[in-house]
Amino acid sequence: MDLSFLADSFAVCRLSPEADIPSWALMDRSFVSITYTAEELSIVCPLAYVPAGVPAERHWVALKVEGPLDLELTGILSSLAAPLAAAGISIFAISTFDTDYLLIKEQNLAHARQVLEAAGHRFV
Repeated sequence: MDLSFLADSFAVCRLSPEADIPSWALMDRSFVSITYTAEELSIVCPLAYVPAGVPAERHWVALKVEGPLDLELTGILSSLAAPLAAAGISIFAISTFDTDYLLIKEQNLAHARQVLEAAGHRFV
């Protein structure tokens, strides 16, 4: 699998399910993920735009699976998640129509890259 890292540092934010999408979440649309459920509004966006006091896990990097990928393909996330899990590296996964992204804590970046390369993945 060909992989790349996005340039920004990201935050995974948790807001009330009744909340409107805040303007800060859309200030940089290079990578934003917004998910509503009955329990929460989750927003992943560049850390630089998240105000202090917003409940969030900060300092994530985003790994992109180079696509587009056929939606019929299987095992893509597991081929990435399994070696990272075996190495004790947690992930936050996001899928889009075209591809998959894994968020990894910044302090695990170098180790994650080594683990994925050892598993046969390539960084472009």
